[in-house]
Parts: sequence; structure tokens; C-alpha cells
Amino acid sequence: MNANGMTRLGDRLNESRRGSFVGRDGELRRFGRALDGGPDAPRVLFLHGPGGVGKSALLRRFADEAVLRNRPVVRVDGRTAPADVQGFGRALRPASQDPRAVLLIDTFEDRGHLETWLFDECLPCLPDGTVTVVAGRRAPAPVRLADPAWAGLLDVLPVTALDPAESRLFLQRRGVPEALHRDILAFTGGHPLALALAAAATATATATGQSPGPDPTVDWSPGQDVISALLRHLVGDPPTRAHWAALEVCAHAHITSEQLLRALLGEQGRELFAWLREQPYIETTSAGVHPHDVVREALETDLRWRDPDGFADLHTQLRQYLLERVRTATPTRFLQTVGELQFLYRTDGFMSDTHRWHPYGLVEDLPYRPGHEPAVMELIRHREGTDSARTAAYWLARQPEAFRVQRVPPGEDIAGASAWLKLTAFDGEERDPVAAVAWEHVRRHGPLRTGEHISMARFHVGRGTYQRPSPVMDLVLWRMFGEIVRDERLAWTFIVMRDDGFWDQHLLHCDMRRVDTTVEIGGHRYRLFAHDWRPLPTASWLAEKTDEMLGAASGDSALADGPGGDTFVMTHAEFTAAVRSALRTLRWPDELALSPLRNSRLVRAHAMPLEDVLRNAILRLPLERGGEKSHRAALAAFVEGASTQEAAARRLGLPFSTYRRHLADAVERVTDILWRHEIDGTPVRRPGARTAG
Repeated sequence: MNANGMTRLGDRLNESRRGSFVGRDGELRRFGRALDGGPDAPRVLFLHGPGGVGKSALLRRFADEAVLRNRPVVRVDGRTAPADVQGFGRALRPASQDPRAVLLIDTFEDRGHLETWLFDECLPCLPDGTVTVVAGRRAPAPVRLADPAWAGLLDVLPVTALDPAESRLFLQRRGVPEALHRDILAFTGGHPLALALAAAATATATATGQSPGPDPTVDWSPGQDVISALLRHLVGDPPTRAHWAALEVCAHAHITSEQLLRALLGEQGRELFAWLREQPYIETTSAGVHPHDVVREALETDLRWRDPDGFADLHTQLRQYLLERVRTATPTRFLQTVGELQFLYRTDGFMSDTHRWHPYGLVEDLPYRPGHEPAVMELIRHREGTDSARTAAYWLARQPEAFRVQRVPPGEDIAGASAWLKLTAFDGEERDPVAAVAWEHVRRHGPLRTGEHISMARFHVGRGTYQRPSPVMDLVLWRMFGEIVRDERLAWTFIVMRDDGFWDQHLLHCDMRRVDTTVEIGGHRYRLFAHDWRPLPTASWLAEKTDEMLGAASGDSALADGPGGDTFVMTHAEFTAAVRSALRTLRWPDELALSPLRNSRLVRAHAMPLEDVLRNAILRLPLERGGEKSHRAALAAFVEGASTQEAAARRLGLPFSTYRRHLADAVERVTDILWRHEIDGTPVRRPGARTAG
């Protein structure tokens, strides 16, 4: 309100800002302590954090608190203040004229070259009662914190994201429907600017009639305008394309080290890593660096939209690098490296529903030692009963090296246990009913060859959480995957879980197929999930999973209305990857149901089951010139279901190399047939079938 008693627009703006301000209780308490004074109170507060995290909003809140205490406020903005010592000093001079002044310096990163002068010459000249707050993207130089003269007088406060409760309150005050909060919080990670942009985008959509409203089935995702605004504000304009590339690597990788950058970007990786460490939106850990969550998501989303082929190439490079690292990792680095590899698949819904990627080191994974036996037996007995514990004791005596225990530092108590058993025919069949079911499955679907073995994941027991997602279960799942990758003579894997349905879809998505027979032990029923690794090595399997993930992500963002409803519009490369995967799962209905082809025009437009579409395409192969050999190979591999490719070749009386050539030709021909029908919209009918109408 001005001297004439009239309300100004600025008054309304300030009132709105105060009403939307949430959180920062700790920072306000420390500022209040500085205002209270006293011999031990700090005289200078230094706020630092990435752009958009709320430093300026906090300074405005500090100004309000100072005014309430009748203390004069001097504001200086680094963006507009003179860049030289004399000019900047003149801007600060009013603070030296009143011992009760509060000096607020914002955007100090733009005048960071004046830091030494500010602390050594300027601030010491201010009256002792003056409270100074400096806000910038970077923390003060380490020499400042090491100077004993400033001990107790300088309080350095990192400004971080809002916690989940504060973020929800922020969205509530902006009128964002509660049904959208989860998706918005997942993207923003509590970053205030990202929250504000998301809230504004939601308000705009509501005003234009495009808002999803409170419908809980509607997902929220950031528009490209939100992404662009965030990148401009948070990242700015990196010096060169190489710096952009380093940011893109850092965004896609879980943790980025100098070694990783050198492997992907060459010798300039050393310089680029040093640059990354200096950025205010990059956090440093003992293993390397990573961006703030919202920066990671913005960079990833932007690259996927701007250069999908570049994103796919980056993913492939990282996958190949980390796959090799898993194979060669030392025991102390093994699980961390597996977690970094699996992090590449975090956007896969099944993966994100069951993994949290907790900070590495939150839980320790340790080899089993004889002294652990009482705790391990107690855990298994408590969760699975005496009979299961008796079976575990049998395996402990035979394969103690197969067991791992998990511990939550700093405590010494065992928080979880699990076993990764390696069995040759027919280990444990007489003593363990689960092993008996596994061996019966192997006999029927793919007997072992010389030198091969099976693996069986058993006794996944977490204290409190049992087999539900947790830091303990993350490490158990990572070890399973890592052991599979490193085992060159592995024929079959069996994962054993309580038969309550929780893990069914996740494991099916990972090509672990349910064994028909369940096992009851101690009043609990258990389900085996099996996979034969011989037809497709793990590296090739992971490459196909990559194609599926990238194809599904692209398809989800390109929905178009077709004659039979919403259909996926896929590129030829995405379509090819989906066909290859679907053919391999043709005899497994549960897994085939996960194929992106189920939403193709081939299926939707003609109300034809995907299984029939694929079988009809195979049956049409003999109609093509030279297609008879391909037809026989496809029947043996995908319809009749030979246990291995070698078995299929023997069944057809062909050398293995010849069979592989015919099968590759069959896959290519089937893909071409399906693609032609997908494009022209005609159904894939069995040869000789009459066309309706």
C-alpha cells in the first residue's frame, strides 16, 4: 500500500507469493537465530543450490521476516549489480549505515569473481549487528569454510528440493488435482520450479478444456514447453556439443565416472568430468556424479523427443559398456555395476514398480559365513516354516557359497538372506521338492548337455518385508541378474517365489515363464519361474529387451486412431523388434499378451488374436518363392516348440548353421508379410481362407 492508502499491484504479488510459499522451516529457523543476534549467532548465511530450487523465494521470505522485526532490508541482485569492485561496493553501501540492516545478495554466481573481495574486504567492514545472506548456485570456496576466523560467523545452507509432503502442499495450493500429484512428483522430484511449471501447465490445460481432471486413470507427463523451460533455466547453454553429450550420458547413466565418460566420449572425458563436477545441478557421490532428478528427467525426455535415434545409440553404448563391466567386476563392485546396468531400464513399468535404486551402501550384501547360520535359519523358519528351514539347512551344508546375507549398517543384525544354487543333474531331487519340480521341467523341455548346469534362486527372505520390494530385495534381484550374465555354461534358471501373484507379471516380462506345477512347503505354496538361456544368449536377449523398451516408449507417444480403436504407430525398426520378440513367445500366451503388437492395426482393426496373426503369417511362407525352407524352420522354432535350436536342426535333419540361416530368413519374411499388411490395413488370413463379404 502506498502513502495514499492505495493497494499496489506489487502488494498483491507479494501476498500471492507469501501464500504459495511452503517448507524451508529449517532455513527460517537459522535465519531467525541470526536476527536474534548474540555472540554465537552467525552473521553471514550463504545459500547455494541449483537454479529454480527456490533461493530467491527464500530470500523474499527472509525479507518479510526482517520487515516484521522492523529491520531495514538492502537488496542486491548479481544479475544487475556492477561487476567491478567499486560499483558492487557502492550497491552494498546502504547496509553499512545501519547496524540493524539485513543485506540480501541474490544470484551471486553472476558475480562469483568477487567472492574473495566480499569476504576479505567488504563484509568485515559492516557493523557487527548486520545480517548478510548471500545466495548463489555454487557453494563458497572451500578455503572460506576452512578459515577459522569465519567459524561460527558463516552458516552455509544448501537449498534442496521440497520433501514429498511439502511438494503435495505446493500442488494443492496451486489447485492441481490430487489424482495428478503422483506423476508430477515423480517427474519433478520436489524441485520448486518444475512443480510451478507443471502446475501452470495443468492450469492452462484446464482453461482450454484439455485437462485430464481428477480421473485417476489419466497419467500426467510434462509437455515439451515445460521441458524446454526447465533446461533453459537449470542447464543453460553448455559450452560445446561435447558438453551436451556429457550431460546426456550423465542423465541416462545411474552414476557417471570419469572412466565411463572416457569410454563413451574419448580422452576429452577427463575434462568433461571436471566440468560436470562444477555444475550446481550435479551431485557428487563416492562412486561418481549424477544430476538432480528433475534435470535427469528433463534431459532424458528432451533427447528422446529431439533425437530418438541418438537416444537409442546412447542406450546401446551404455548397455554394452556396463554389460562388460558386470562380467569383469570385482566382488566389491559387482552388485553396484549390476544395479547401474538395470537402471538403464528404469522407464520400463515392470522394472520401476519393483525397483527403487536406493543409495548404494544403504544395505550391505555379504557372503555367508558359518556364524550367520543361526540368524539365517531363524529368518527362514519365521517366514517359511520348519520344513523350508530344514531344506535350507540341507543346501547350506552342500553349497554354503551359494548363500548371501544382507545387513543394514551400522547394525550387525542380518536383515535378509537368499541363495543362488548351481545344480548339475540331478542334484537335490530326492531331498528338495522344489528341485524335483525343476528337474522334471528340464527333462520335458530341454535336457542338459555335457558341461551344462541349472541355477535355482531360493529362500528370498527379508526381515519385515519378506519378498516385497525393498533395499534388501533390490540386491537379491540384482544378484540373480548378474549371476545369469556371468555364467557361460548356464542352461536353465529357476526363480522360486511365494505363489501369491505379486511377481508374476514382472517375471513374465523378463521371460521367466511359470512352471505349471506348484510346490507346497510348510503350508505355503511356491511357484517356479523358468527360462532356457541356450536359444538366445543373455547379451542378445538384453538387446531385444532394449528394442522392446525403446519401441514401446516411442509407440506410447505416437497413438493414432485406427479403424478398430487406438493403435500403435511404430517405425519399421520398432515393428521388427516387436515381431522378433512376439515370435519367440508365440507358445507362451501370458508373455505374448505383453507384446506391443497387440495394439497394432493387424490385431485391432480385424479383431484377430495376435497368436492367429503370427501363425497365419508363418503359414503363408510357402506361398513365397523359396519360402518352403523358411516355413519348416519357423514351424520347428516357433510353432512346434523344439527345446533348443540345435534340437530343431536335428529334427529337420539340417546342419546347425544351415538351420540358423533358414530361421533368420523366416523371421525376415514373416516381418515383411506383417509389415505389408500393417501398412495397407488388410488382414493376415490363413492360406485358402475366404475373405468376408
